Amino acid sequence: MQFHLNGYRPGDPAIAEPYSVMTALPALPGEVDVLIIGCGPAGLTLAAQLAVFPDITTRIIEQKPGPLLVGQADGIACRTMEMFQAFGFADRVLRESCWINQTCFWKPDETRPGTIMRSGRIQDTEDGLSEFPHVILNQARIHDFYLEAMRNSPSRLEPDYGRTLLDLVVAEAGPIHRVTATLERRDGAQVVTETVRARYVVGCDGARSFVRRAIGRALHGDSANQAWGVMDILAVTDFPDIRMKVAIHSASEGSLLIIPREGGYLVRFYIELDKLAVGERVADRNITVERLILAAGRILHPYTLDVKEVAWWSVYEIGQRLCDQFDDGTEVAAPDGAGREPAVFIVGDACHTHSPKAGQGMNVSMQDGFNLGWKLASVLRGQAAPRLLGTYSAERQAVARELIDFDREFARMFSAAPKRAGDAEGDGVDPAEFQRYFARQGRFTAGTATQYGPSLIVGDARHQALASGFVIGTRFHSAPVLRLADARPMELGHVVAADGRWRMFIFAGAGALPEDNAAVWSLCAYLLDSPASPIRLYTAPGSDVDSVFDVRIVLQDVPPEMTAAAMPALALPQKGKYGLTDYEKVYRPDHRAGDIYDLRSIDRAQGCLVVVRPDQYVANVLPLDAYDDIANFFGGFMNPCRTIVDRREPAKQVLFSEAIRT
Repeated sequence: MQFHLNGYRPGDPAIAEPYSVMTALPALPGEVDVLIIGCGPAGLTLAAQLAVFPDITTRIIEQKPGPLLVGQADGIACRTMEMFQAFGFADRVLRESCWINQTCFWKPDETRPGTIMRSGRIQDTEDGLSEFPHVILNQARIHDFYLEAMRNSPSRLEPDYGRTLLDLVVAEAGPIHRVTATLERRDGAQVVTETVRARYVVGCDGARSFVRRAIGRALHGDSANQAWGVMDILAVTDFPDIRMKVAIHSASEGSLLIIPREGGYLVRFYIELDKLAVGERVADRNITVERLILAAGRILHPYTLDVKEVAWWSVYEIGQRLCDQFDDGTEVAAPDGAGREPAVFIVGDACHTHSPKAGQGMNVSMQDGFNLGWKLASVLRGQAAPRLLGTYSAERQAVARELIDFDREFARMFSAAPKRAGDAEGDGVDPAEFQRYFARQGRFTAGTATQYGPSLIVGDARHQALASGFVIGTRFHSAPVLRLADARPMELGHVVAADGRWRMFIFAGAGALPEDNAAVWSLCAYLLDSPASPIRLYTAPGSDVDSVFDVRIVLQDVPPEMTAAAMPALALPQKGKYGLTDYEKVYRPDHRAGDIYDLRSIDRAQGCLVVVRPDQYVANVLPLDAYDDIANFFGGFMNPCRTIVDRREPAKQVLFSEAIRT
């Protein structure tokens, strides 16, 4: 963690210095850059990312009167933990959460009818998949961490609670603030109507999304007509795997999923209930918590369950539904590129819904917000062309479709009656096959299987062989390294913070001395000095050299006497108001923990350049001398920039860019 760049500051370094010209904002300004509807995990992920940019006016509204106290979601995938690291609170989640290390499977005991027996136990996530585990933590605590990150950001962003969206109108053209939102809030007994005009609106308002309906989008799909109950309980039981994640298929009483919760005592049960008739809703059954407890006890037989307290419970019906587009943009059909650029987006449950048992809902929703946030910031700050925003729907709709397909099969197998040994007929599921399916889908449930296809911001695979462990379009798979300046062991991926910057990781070829790695020195000189360099083209004059592109170098051979001072000037940038030197840009393999060149299959002879997006996904793998490819890649969506004047303090130049209008 780096701080004191612009002078010594006592206190918590996680609390950013407030923006110097900020004044107290009204409850809701009449015009904003981004208006976020909904304070769920998707909305808070987006808001926390935008909060680091004080030059962007962001507001987030929520119809509830205050922060969430008890959440419904609980599972946090490995990939989500990697994202939390970018936001700065992964360590806190690790400290509070329950770690899922193994998953147990139980089936009917054919030697003792009406009872269950353990049929298998597997490792929850494969070795080397991520430096983070799969963990369980109440959704409300995740909200708390995001809210704290927002409060500590330069913009000091806080949600506006107690506001309901009444109307949303999008102008076809005209003013820059094309979207008009009409809100309602209660001021004591009085109802107050507020109007806010926004450049962009993001609907994070759940499965019954008002925003989705306002832009004419709809969820498509069907229900599996299966009712399930869920409850968080404190209980006394002799079931031996109560602190494990457990999938149970009973012979005739249904299925049960057990999820241990944080704190060592709390546990969550997902309980299969009844089939629903066509058109029937689970609310029609008037299911009580007592019924859930009795059903769970029957499934667990011969083990006992004495529930002492129910912290939270609910009933729901399984359904998989997906929206065909996640924004209000129109297809570009005319030869001149005509078409409406999106101004309204939907995120999370507003555009995809599914069962909660696979633990993907909150995780995928937060990844939606992470994907969209940096793109909005890039366009609003003039760094990227508006066409960048079209990649959000294209990328995340494909991911959601994969999730829907997975969830449909997972829910079917979990709800199906177990087959008896040797029974080849019927609609049941062999418990052993269910366990094999769960193991095969481990990378998907961990969140690490996502791969974005070629686009404006994802290159092709021509040079993938230079680093086959950094697969283009997938998340940047971290690996251990040692920082050259102070020999500190660390994870290389942890330098990718949620700050909107692109990363360029330069992996040197063989050789211990500068003259052996001329390609590294030449690439650094190109990036720092060439008029065609992305750093020169897209970084505002007067800004820190790494304010848009953060360049890091990994050397594979380092003699004992070599120090960071021997590196190219780009690797020792002088930053901040004092021109202090940043010594934390150069690394070498940590052979005790594993050589990153071997772990990620990096070409030792040639080395390579790995370009990583602000949301931690690999955008490209290129040779070290592919200068034209580097320039062409970023030229496809970024705008040349110049220093501009802050609209709120005309005398002050600020470190963000504005497109040069042509």
